[in-house]
Amino acid sequence: MKYLLGLAGLAALASAAPAEMPTRTIEEQLLERNPAAAASGAAVTLTAGTNPFASRTLHANSVYASEIAAAMANVTDATIKTQASAVAKVGSFLWLDTIARVPLATTLLAETPSDEILGLVIYDLPGRDCAAKASNGELATGELSKYESDYIDPIVAAIKAAPQTAVALIIEPDSLPNLVTNINETACANAASDYKAGVAYALSNLNLPNVAMYIDAGHGGWLGWDANLQPGADMITSVYKTAGSPSQVFGISTNVAGWNAWIELPGEFSTTSDAQYNKCQDENRYVNAISPLISADGMPAHAIIDTGRNAVQGLRLAWGDWCNVNGAGFGVHPTSSTGNTLADAFVWVKPGGESDGTSDSTATRYDSFCGLADAYKPSPQAGTWNEAYFEMLLKNANPAF
Repeated sequence: MKYLLGLAGLAALASAAPAEMPTRTIEEQLLERNPAAAASGAAVTLTAGTNPFASRTLHANSVYASEIAAAMANVTDATIKTQASAVAKVGSFLWLDTIARVPLATTLLAETPSDEILGLVIYDLPGRDCAAKASNGELATGELSKYESDYIDPIVAAIKAAPQTAVALIIEPDSLPNLVTNINETACANAASDYKAGVAYALSNLNLPNVAMYIDAGHGGWLGWDANLQPGADMITSVYKTAGSPSQVFGISTNVAGWNAWIELPGEFSTTSDAQYNKCQDENRYVNAISPLISADGMPAHAIIDTGRNAVQGLRLAWGDWCNVNGAGFGVHPTSSTGNTLADAFVWVKPGGESDGTSDSTATRYDSFCGLADAYKPSPQAGTWNEAYFEMLLKNANPAF
């Protein structure tokens, strides 16, 4: 799973501040550049059951744009630079994956115009990504109170201070799915209590009028198996109810940082020996299968789907191969035109160009999935920019840049 490092994007914004205005904050400067964000102070109200993306464009955040610009400073190919500039203008989510990155929420809330929606990923649970190594988090199992007070509470405060900005939140990718399929692993068993309580706390406290929350539900190759569908739905709705059935939960997110197609007939893994046990051979079928199970238990069950890197299919050796898949390309750009009334939008969640994990088998954070035959090599630590991989995503993009 994706993991970000440092505050390069914020630093880039700071360095771009006009020299004659040293005392003005980044937030003040961004509000000046984007007066629509302050739009007469009109508060936004998002209502579950409606599509928050139908009349709003996913915001192309300045942090990812700055990361791309910094990478392009070392590139001489004019075509790549032009294409990269186009990528920076595509709406994408920002991952708040450390406490140190939380202030970025204030910056991006200020820069988001009133006709756009800001995408943020909530991703810092204690014992995070319990079944992987590449993206383990900063908080240890047992540090739930720190997660609540130092991570969630400041995000809540930032969003409350910007009621005029529409916000879409993806809540803790991989967390609840791991409790469905990997609970026999010691790390996941130990983290289960914090995961459930942490997600419930996030849902309850981020339940603000201008927010649309989507609880992560893995993907069709994970919870789409016949044996996992009902337990997956039950896990999600159970935590939703523990949180008090928050009104601003709109449904689920799928394929976050993933590779599955939206529609692929008969399916990427339809010829494998165990294909009969998974009828969700694409995300469209997965959403259609799990959404009724979720809604039957009283929770809104619309979905947003990550299409950031899923342009090319047939690349993986197995459903579960998640690390820097070789041959991938940027996929369909964010849109609310999905062709499925259960799917609110296709969105870009994983920032293309940032590594999923290192291929260096001697590294502390090395995960064996990053050394598989279908993983791109060499790849740096998770969250670190990999220019060669970014250029591959450009080359294989569909639609092309």
